[in-house]
Amino acid sequence: MSPVELILLGRTLMKIGEQALPPAAPDAPRGGERTVVVVMSDVYQHPETSVVEVARRTGLPQSAVSTAVARLREVGSIVAEPDPSDRRRQLLRRNPELTARRREVATARIDEALATALDEPAQLGAVLAALEILGQHLTPEAIARLRPQ
Repeated sequence: MSPVELILLGRTLMKIGEQALPPAAPDAPRGGERTVVVVMSDVYQHPETSVVEVARRTGLPQSAVSTAVARLREVGSIVAEPDPSDRRRQLLRRNPELTARRREVATARIDEALATALDEPAQLGAVLAALEILGQHLTPEAIARLRPQ
């Protein structure tokens, strides 16, 4: 597999994942899920962090991080508190309570979206098994082992 093929596969997998996510609300617009997941993951890995720090680490524009943080606060995935050393700044962290939305997202399955995307739906089991193996070995922490760009 070439680097280009890997990038295209990654993009396809992201789109399937986005499709499999349950909407935040029945009338909620789709879109921005990837940014929300990236921001949530960063906040969970770096508690007591700020929007500026998340933007620096992820490479996302600060406005996109702020929008994602607002959505995550709205659904209860993260909480923000004033920074004791600079009351103008908010520090973000994972909400210790398991909200209904977090439970819904955590238990969502990809099977239906993946089967729809496959040109041979009979291969669903094999593809799910392959994704499980990749998920065990290529965790978000794996990114830190890559050379800086």
